[in-house]
Amino acid sequence: MQAQSAMPVRTFTIGFHEDRYNEAVSARGVAEHLGTDHTELYVTPDELRETIPSLPNIYDEPFSDSSQVPTYLISKLTRSHVTVSLSGDGGDENFGGYNRYLWAKRVWDGTRRVPVFMRSGLSGLMKGVSPQRWDSLSERCTSFMPGIFDHRLFGDKLHKLADALTCTSPDELYSALVSHWRDPASMVLGSREPLTILQDEKVRKAIPDFVDRMMFLDLVTYLPGDILQKVDRASMAVSLEARVPLLDHRVVEFAKRLPLSVKIKDAKSKWILRKVLSRHVPEELIERPKMGFGVPIDNWLRGPLREWAEDLLDENNMKKDGILDPRPVRKIWDEHLSGRKNWQYHLWDVLMFQAWKRKWM
Repeated sequence: MQAQSAMPVRTFTIGFHEDRYNEAVSARGVAEHLGTDHTELYVTPDELRETIPSLPNIYDEPFSDSSQVPTYLISKLTRSHVTVSLSGDGGDENFGGYNRYLWAKRVWDGTRRVPVFMRSGLSGLMKGVSPQRWDSLSERCTSFMPGIFDHRLFGDKLHKLADALTCTSPDELYSALVSHWRDPASMVLGSREPLTILQDEKVRKAIPDFVDRMMFLDLVTYLPGDILQKVDRASMAVSLEARVPLLDHRVVEFAKRLPLSVKIKDAKSKWILRKVLSRHVPEELIERPKMGFGVPIDNWLRGPLREWAEDLLDENNMKKDGILDPRPVRKIWDEHLSGRKNWQYHLWDVLMFQAWKRKWM
């Protein structure tokens, strides 16, 4: 894009003061190398708190991907300078970018022959240590074992892996990895979880390879239902047009014709995209662990957002509504506040539903 432009291309990024969420420094390095006209905005809890009341208006449904907040803020920042933007969405689903593509198959192949009771025991041991303590161990070990421990939210991911160890099929494992709630029906009074394409036997038969199947399911569920909804509604809320060149049908068709071996290779995701990118950007600027577009909701719920959350999670109000079971909600809220566990994603699900319901019902 910069090579085609007679003037510096405008680039924008969001930063956080919490290091484990902050990609702004890396983004600035890439922008400086390419010579773009770069703008960055560091998000504070106050800006988050000001944005939250508008979320039910922007999304018009209970939408609970917490990266909706920085997506809205970066759209707002971008719109103050330009009217049309390009987004990189679609690269992960088409070219094998998510971490689960790297290790889900390895986990399943390595554990499926181990008796369930032994896997359950190991899972219990792993979850017996809090995510915060695992994070502390990760920080101490990263310097001499970076490949294993150098991951953001290492403890949360290890707890996710612990849940995956108890799965009895690769598709159950995938469902566990992409779900927040293992048993969502237990949270909604008098409900039953509907069957979706995730349980469709025809998909398993049509796409026998587990990794290819995960990528397909992400392409038809997670991408349109979460990622594109998030970007489209956040950008439209500020009258910014966000185009997605990696989802041009010719790019998608090309990606689907490529063998998996050039998407995931040498334990690296998006291998072919990395090779193309390395023609333009030095590898030291781009070779780093995948972070995702997250926000430090965990800390903010214990601090500046606590009062807002406490109001929405009021047990008496939830009982009166008769929709969500307040007992497990209050349990995970208490555990989160104490620091024993990090329930940020589960709590954000409930909070976004409660905020939406309060606005529209």
